[in-house]
Amino acid sequence: MIKPVYIAIPLFALFITLDAWREWRERADEFDIKDTLTNVFVGLMSLVWGAMFGFLNAQIFQLCYDFAPFKLSANFWWCWVLLFFVDDFAYYWFHRISHESRFFWNFHVVHHSSNKYNLSVAVRQSWFGGAVLWIFYAPVMLMGFEPWMFAVVHGLNLLYQFWIHTRFVKRLGFLEGILNTPSHHRVHHGANDVYLDKNYGGVLIIWDRIFGTFVSESEEPRYGTITPLKSYNAMWINSHAWAEMFAAMRRKKRISDKIRCIFGSPNMNS
Repeated sequence: MIKPVYIAIPLFALFITLDAWREWRERADEFDIKDTLTNVFVGLMSLVWGAMFGFLNAQIFQLCYDFAPFKLSANFWWCWVLLFFVDDFAYYWFHRISHESRFFWNFHVVHHSSNKYNLSVAVRQSWFGGAVLWIFYAPVMLMGFEPWMFAVVHGLNLLYQFWIHTRFVKRLGFLEGILNTPSHHRVHHGANDVYLDKNYGGVLIIWDRIFGTFVSESEEPRYGTITPLKSYNAMWINSHAWAEMFAAMRRKKRISDKIRCIFGSPNMNS
């Protein structure tokens, strides 16, 4: 089936264009057309790679569903509600581990390496991250959810996350306590010390509140990574973290230290 993200591409293009126009009108001194165009190109290529990896994930998901000890029917509304929470919970841990383990961060850093924050950043996604998605989401199918149900719910989760990549929406009242809002996600993209590794939620922010990774927006975020990536080269954007990791591994003598370079903190550069 066609994923919701693919169906929404024309809307993404429209809103990214309108957002860029507004940013140029209101914040011309901060607007970076090269960054916006780079984000769009990286995003388009991620769809191409994502389609290939999507086929791999689909086979794994179907295999897991076939081995599930019981099946949950799409005919019951409560199965969809349950899947929404299960998927969002799985996303929280996928996202959190993608920040805490260097191996997974090497994929996810693509999304964080822009020094700007606008709707185009939402589509700036890793070309190769789809290769590891099954690790986090295969258990959903083992719980008895059909792969096509997961594709729908997960796709809608990702669609929701598109609009929160904006600086033009401030706070949303009581919804701030439940949902991942633009304010909460600005924090997540901030490289300020107080904001690092916070607010991993997809649609809901409740997981961050439960597991102690929530921080509210208290100061203007400095967007990007701790060490800013000053490049518009799409290939380098997708590969620089791997180059840094292998360089760090070469400097290590012991096998255990080399392994820690792969799976330890993303900040292990020395």
